[in-house]
Amino acid sequence: MSITTLSSRDFNQDASGAKHAAEHGPVIITDRGRPAHVLITYSEYRRLTGKRTRISELLAMPDAAATELIWPENKELAQAADLA
Repeated sequence: MSITTLSSRDFNQDASGAKHAAEHGPVIITDRGRPAHVLITYSEYRRLTGKRTRISELLAMPDAAATELIWPENKELAQAADLA
């Protein structure tokens, strides 16, 4: 993982390059020499926030085949239906 630092001006002039750099690690964007923002990939954001991905989101993604699904463990036992 590499960390890239860009000024706000450099980011505005080459947003595409910043997105490409974010594939390899966080991109710190500075404002007047001070860190102001961090650009990361969406998959890294999801990993950091610990949010699970819904299957509907996966199906809408073009690279869905490369995404790992985490199924919650079902601890409930099946019950017979009471039809009376």
